Amino acid sequence: MKQENLSDTVRLHSPAPHVAVITIDRPEARNAVSASVAEGIDRALTLTEADTDTWVVVLTGAGGKAFCAGADLKEVAAGRAATLGTSRGGFAGFVNYSREKPWIAAVEGFALGGGFEIVLTCDMVVAAETATFGLPETSRGLMAAAGGVYRLPRLLPRNIAIELIATGKVLSATQAHAHGLVNRVASAGSALDVAVELAQAVAKCAPVAVRESLKVARVAADMSDAELRVVMRQAFERNASAEDYREGPRAFLEKRAPQWLGR
Repeated sequence: MKQENLSDTVRLHSPAPHVAVITIDRPEARNAVSASVAEGIDRALTLTEADTDTWVVVLTGAGGKAFCAGADLKEVAAGRAATLGTSRGGFAGFVNYSREKPWIAAVEGFALGGGFEIVLTCDMVVAAETATFGLPETSRGLMAAAGGVYRLPRLLPRNIAIELIATGKVLSATQAHAHGLVNRVASAGSALDVAVELAQAVAKCAPVAVRESLKVARVAADMSDAELRVVMRQAFERNASAEDYREGPRAFLEKRAPQWLGR
């Protein structure tokens, strides 16, 4: 996938085989979500989901001081809040978008409000040691209505999540890692590099098997065992029909690295 600008505030490039990096590029506004950001991320999802050569996506913010400050309050105050989302993706063109491929958030600086909700929508998180996370909405008379109030209790211990929601307090990268919200803590300035390394580790695995496994894992907390057995069987059958399903065991027996086709 070639490097390109998906809007005037969202960039895409590929730093490694099968890995795409999407960058929110509004550092002067702390990468707050504008209409342009929402449109760019929505387009990024469309492109990466359709691109057979992209197996993992990393999402980050430019400038090093903020991953994303959430909604652009200037737009909200001007009565343009509806432009900060898309019909398919919801807020930021992302939080409601139905996707198959794994996304990794690479967080430098703070991810607050809607910015944290974007992080919570990703499948994995790499945070710089100086990163912070929070849902300050209740301290401003608002609600984290782009998924924060229900995704956070799924990812953190219930009481910790409720405290964060009810007080608007900030969570450090170290605390987030201790609670299992963050996969890896990186030195300041290196979150993207570490996230790309994690993406490359994912890309070494069969992409169809990863996607089908995620379809089950993403709904594991929302369904009964009986429902999950149905979802699991369907995912298993789709994966078993893929060419890579035979390549993996064959490569193991031949003592070589598998050559995944992604189909």
